[in-house]
Amino acid sequence: MAATSESGEPIEPVYGPKALAGFDPEQDLGTPGEYPFTRGVYPTMYVTRPWTMRQYAGFSTAADSNRRYGQLIAAGTTGLSVAFDLPTQMGFDSDAPQANGEVGKVGVAIDSIEDMHTLLNGIPLDSVSTSMTINAPAAILLLLYELVASERGISADKLTGTIQNDILKEYIARGTYIYPPGPSLRLVADTFAYCGVAIPRWNTISISGYHMAEAGATPVQEIAFTLANAKEYVRTAVQAGLAVDDFAPRLSFFFVARSTLLEEVAKFRAARWLWAHIMVDEFGAADPKSQMLRFHTQTAGVQLTAQQPEVNMARVTIQALAAVLGGTQSLHTNAYDEAIALPSEHAARLALRTQQVIANETDLTATVDPLAGSYAIESMTERIRDRAAELMATVQEMGGAVAAIERGFQKSEIERSAYQVAQQIDAGERVVVGVNKFTTDEQRPYEPLRVDPAIEAQQCERLAKLRATRDAAACRQALDAVKRSAGGSDNMLYPLRAALQARATVGEVCDALREVWGVYQPADAY
Repeated sequence: MAATSESGEPIEPVYGPKALAGFDPEQDLGTPGEYPFTRGVYPTMYVTRPWTMRQYAGFSTAADSNRRYGQLIAAGTTGLSVAFDLPTQMGFDSDAPQANGEVGKVGVAIDSIEDMHTLLNGIPLDSVSTSMTINAPAAILLLLYELVASERGISADKLTGTIQNDILKEYIARGTYIYPPGPSLRLVADTFAYCGVAIPRWNTISISGYHMAEAGATPVQEIAFTLANAKEYVRTAVQAGLAVDDFAPRLSFFFVARSTLLEEVAKFRAARWLWAHIMVDEFGAADPKSQMLRFHTQTAGVQLTAQQPEVNMARVTIQALAAVLGGTQSLHTNAYDEAIALPSEHAARLALRTQQVIANETDLTATVDPLAGSYAIESMTERIRDRAAELMATVQEMGGAVAAIERGFQKSEIERSAYQVAQQIDAGERVVVGVNKFTTDEQRPYEPLRVDPAIEAQQCERLAKLRATRDAAACRQALDAVKRSAGGSDNMLYPLRAALQARATVGEVCDALREVWGVYQPADAY
């Protein structure tokens, strides 16, 4: 009996030439760095330089996170990735009633430009690439980053990095949305246009399958729903008057890497092929950079276990190999203790060392797409590609990603897949080492990294001081301008920037937009 992939497809015991009947290397593979980019988006991939080693970090206060960034840079990381706490993600200041008990817990609390200055203190913004995992207030956090650079005398055209800015997957999988889809998509398109002029090297969106996968999406669902969302963003930008080749080269993606190495490699290759064809066939993109699917990868947090956490080091290594063999542009490797708490300094450094060993002690950087032509890999790539295209067609028949979201389709499909996996684990049909097989009664002492609850009071004090020392009239006028712009059609980022420069807080700016746009209320499930 054949094994079954994460997407429910059979994996044959042996693959041979018959598995590739109709396979055309010229059409399906091509050359690395050329359409349809199945073999990679750059001709030499890691032969000339490895992927960006980007470690995700952020906790407690801006000062605490800044110290962690210094440790990661000293350990050799080549890109920062910022995690924000839940109040920041939802557009609330640390002293808002909704923030009580959540300040600094799952990421860093950023309430104002002063916090951003502290977060980035000593970081060479003109040479370090920074990724920020933020969605509903993404434009606001990007503008804070730009303002900090400006006040330090660094030109915005030297800034490189990425904001996630993917609001559609929030409606599907995470829930950290604020506004309804219409104004949310307007902010995304305005960010594309603003960065095209003001911050030209910045990746304006990281369209994420990762969070859908963490919620239970199969590899096929991850690719299909991510690319369907991406099509919605492109359509929105084009309808706003932007030329596709003016903004599409700065689009980027974000995927998970699971322990099922072969299917994951095939997934990444299939995604590149699909996106290239979508951009050419549906949107007429002529610039090869518009056709490339460039992506960041994070190893699968949902596959980490609190039981026997050291086993997670083996899982993360396999997942990292899947990402590298699949041709990722940057990679975050999870720490082995993240199933228990925020990663310790030792565990975070070890996670980075995992990438460094792969890059420096293996031969995976010596050649491009080493699994190309494999009967198994090419067969899996084709199957995932075709299944994902079918699922995207279903979304399109519903009227596109937003219409499907409003019907609860993607969320329902993902929840069904997650429930099936949970049943398989409970029944022992799916082995999880240390959880339902190869268990041990041994309990090792572990002291997790804990967030000091006093930081909430400290953040509130910082906010009180900011409000007492800023020009209150100028700030109020700037926030009124934000409200007027929100009711019109001009690019929102310019009045947002002016308000933040006047020392308006993240929560105050988001509240101004809430007054005009309201908040999103999800529909019943599909």
